[in-house]
Amino acid sequence: QVQLVESGGGLVQAGGSLRLSCAASGRTFSSYYMGWFRQAPGKEREFVAAISPGSGMMSYGDSVKGRFTISRDNAKNTVYLQMNSLKPEDTGVYYCAAGSSRIVGPFDYWGPGTQVTVSS
Repeated sequence: QVQLVESGGGLVQAGGSLRLSCAASGRTFSSYYMGWFRQAPGKEREFVAAISPGSGMMSYGDSVKGRFTISRDNAKNTVYLQMNSLKPEDTGVYYCAAGSSRIVGPFDYWGPGTQVTVSS
C-alpha cells in the first residue's frame, strides 16, 4: 500500500509555470506506475500524465502535450509535474495516483489533491 500527498498548487497568471510534487510513503514506490489527473468544477476527472516505474515511458493527455512534463525521483519517493504555459482551462484540483499494472491504469491509490488556479 502507498499513501500520496500532493503539494505545489496555487494561483498563477496565464502563461506562468508551476511545479507540483507528490510525495509517496512506502518502500515500493519505485515499482509503481504514477499518474497525474485533474478535475475542474462541474467536469469529469481528466488524465494529465503518467510515468512508468523506471521513467522509460511517459504518457500525456492531448490538452497538455508540449506544455507539461512528468518526472520522478525514486530515491526521494516523489513524482513531479512541471506545468508551463499555463492556461485558464488548466484550473482544477490536481491528483496524484499510483498503480501497479500499466501506464494506462488502473490506478489504485490517490492523494487528496492540490488546487491549481490559473487567472486570465
